[in-house]
Amino acid sequence: MIEGIIWAIFAGLMLGTYALPEKFTKDFAFENTWGLMFTLNMFLIPIISASLLIKGFGGVLSGIPTDILLKMAIASMMWGLGAMMWGKAINYIGLSLGFSIFIGTVILVGSLLPFLVDGLPTSNVLVYILSGIAVVLIGVVMNGKAGITRESDEKADSTSEKVSMTKGIVIAVVGGLLATGFSFANALGRPYLHEACQAAGNPEWVTSVAVMFVIYVCGGLVVTPYFIVKLTQQGLWKNFKTAHLGKNTLLILGMAVLNFAASATFAYAAFKLGKAGNTVGYAIFNTTSVAVAIVGGLLTREWVKASGKARLYLYIGLACMIIGVVIIALGNSQGVM
Repeated sequence: MIEGIIWAIFAGLMLGTYALPEKFTKDFAFENTWGLMFTLNMFLIPIISASLLIKGFGGVLSGIPTDILLKMAIASMMWGLGAMMWGKAINYIGLSLGFSIFIGTVILVGSLLPFLVDGLPTSNVLVYILSGIAVVLIGVVMNGKAGITRESDEKADSTSEKVSMTKGIVIAVVGGLLATGFSFANALGRPYLHEACQAAGNPEWVTSVAVMFVIYVCGGLVVTPYFIVKLTQQGLWKNFKTAHLGKNTLLILGMAVLNFAASATFAYAAFKLGKAGNTVGYAIFNTTSVAVAIVGGLLTREWVKASGKARLYLYIGLACMIIGVVIIALGNSQGVM
């Protein structure tokens, strides 16, 4: 169990820092940055990783039952749409708040979805998990309040900015709901892909790469057309001619690698955590990413104009999310005693 928790925390560290390089790109609109990021993230990196790391890759994929693959594909497309909305939310409300609202929503719903696949745990474990999720919910509400208070502090006389903050929070919540398809797809497809990977003589950790290949490529089938249309409609293809293209591409490639590596590491952590690993690992993974993102947001001065009251709400929200995850982890430990 301890090994699984360590891997989940490490995955969260990577996820929490993956969007930070976006702040240093130049001459790119949102559509340029995230369109390139998702193209690299959902096609190039998964294809290269799977081809190089999975022995008998073709046979592994063909070993997934058609109905399971279809369900994984649908859930993954939902996740891809949610991930795209996450990037949009970060643009509206910043790194720290964007992570807090989006990931908080993901934890609330995504931690419960694996029960549809794995079944309910014992009653004592379930009470811990539901109690922890309730505490996380309080944290999500406090984070939302922090964002609204910050917006009021910074732009008290600007109606348009208030609409943007509210719009960003709504986008983050809806995106978070859609992104829970990731948790469902992982819980559903992993057993079949694990068996196929083992039969082909792969080490245990390789299963995570196979699962992420399916999730990311299917998610990309939804996201990529959106960005192609937006780049064309808004005439933003010309932005790729900037003198900063090389630097921007390296920064965005870093985002893509960190995001994919974080997801694959989480999948391995969930496996190591045992029967309730998809729930417990998901909560630890995502809450760690929120904590890291909030620190990143503070370091990059997102909250420099916010009042002490706004920051207090943010800290309380983060504390609730951490306490909630600790409760969930304690519940999981009851199940393995």
